[in-house]
Amino acid sequence: MARMRAIKVEKPGSDFRLVQVEIPEPRKNEVLVKVEACGVCRGDAIVKEGIFPGLTYPRIPGHEVIGTVAALGSGVEGWSIGQRVGIGWRGGSCRKCPACRQGDFRACEQPLTTGISVDGGYADYMTARVEVLAPIPAELSSAEAAPLLCAGRTTFAALRSSNARAGDLVAIQGLGGLGHLAVQYAAKMGFRPVALSRGKEKEAAALKLGAVRYLDAETTEAATELKQMGGAKVIICTAPNARSIAGVLAGLSRNGQAVLTAASREPLQIPPGLLIGSGRSIVGSGAGEPGDAIGFSVQAKVLPIVECFPLEDAAKAYEKMMAAKVHFRSVLKM
Repeated sequence: MARMRAIKVEKPGSDFRLVQVEIPEPRKNEVLVKVEACGVCRGDAIVKEGIFPGLTYPRIPGHEVIGTVAALGSGVEGWSIGQRVGIGWRGGSCRKCPACRQGDFRACEQPLTTGISVDGGYADYMTARVEVLAPIPAELSSAEAAPLLCAGRTTFAALRSSNARAGDLVAIQGLGGLGHLAVQYAAKMGFRPVALSRGKEKEAAALKLGAVRYLDAETTEAATELKQMGGAKVIICTAPNARSIAGVLAGLSRNGQAVLTAASREPLQIPPGLLIGSGRSIVGSGAGEPGDAIGFSVQAKVLPIVECFPLEDAAKAYEKMMAAKVHFRSVLKM
């Protein structure tokens, strides 16, 4: 059997291990994908650290995958050998629960997650169900397209489904892997994006990406500054820091909305008076189709800023991402 390289996590908390394994065979309604690039996301910590109960090991991480179809399983229609595709967070549905039986696969009670419950893209090849494949346009390189499958999908969907309208002040909390895309999307959608982050050195990048203003959390009270600007209609929270999120919510306008796109391990403590009587609200956003973000990105020329690493440097790419020392998104290139 032909073999390939892969990065495996043997158990919760173990190091990434580069191994040689057999190339998997696509089953019914699956394709084999030759991986060209795979983004490194904070969500990979779920399998790396064993954050969720019931995970099975060993596991190959990675849910921002770009590659080409190398083989077709039985029953596959509409896809061809050599076609360029992307695979994101969604790995498939159980097709057995009440939601699936009613055709509402996105509400599946036991969904599969790429790189967490099924093997992902930290490898030369992977298999994927046909229902999760997204076609990738030629205008995007594989390294540019990979982060759009999760970071792009998440931030684009959060903005599109928010209460903001063209001309509204929209604050982006955090200027990292998600935040630097959110600023670009917000600007291209006609909002007035304000970037909130730590460190004066990020100001130039924020303004270049389309922010009308940058607020350094180390030297300013972001919530106060936002109120002086009339209040943010929407705050897109991209940095998983509960204290930071709670600290900026007072900067919302009346009937303003905070949208959470990244999960903090700490509980979010909010004074009820911040919401009562003001019409303010806090919602979560994790939906959205990768194809929507990819299509808008091509049309509006929104691109992630990436730092590329070879597969054997997956641990380094992951560590830089977790420490927020990558500019702005780590991508493995095969």
